[in-house]
Amino acid sequence: AHGGDSMKHGADALRIAAAVLLVALFGGPAFAQSAPSPTVQEILIKTSLLTFNDANVTGNFNVFYARLAKPFRDQFPVEKVAETFKGFHDRNIRLDLVAIKTPVPSDEAKLDGNGRLTLKGYFDTSPSRVYYDLAYLKAGDEWQLVQITVNVKKPDQ
Repeated sequence: AHGGDSMKHGADALRIAAAVLLVALFGGPAFAQSAPSPTVQEILIKTSLLTFNDANVTGNFNVFYARLAKPFRDQFPVEKVAETFKGFHDRNIRLDLVAIKTPVPSDEAKLDGNGRLTLKGYFDTSPSRVYYDLAYLKAGDEWQLVQITVNVKKPDQ
């Protein structure tokens, strides 16, 4: 019977280890997380868009790419990211004005059960607005970009 007890304890330990691994993999701590303050949200939005702008203007996406979350980098090589935004570069679209504007949220900041933070809105620039849809994952103490959608268009388009 002694051997059976050892097996039972081993099975319990394995179940606990599996539960800890699941929490680590699927963002258990995210449930305790809350969305960052409006100031931190503005910093995230502006640094993401301005780093993207620098990459777009120079054609060098290496720094922008290095700041992306690992799951994004694992899925897309830097060349694919640069190719995706080639239209911005070719049309000489610049986002510098977002540095002096305040973002206007179109939705409240959302933090899902997997710890993914979504920030959507626009900058009231002229003649066109800069619309953004950004998502971040927390890595340590830092929010890292995992999704970026940017559109520059007139408010009525």
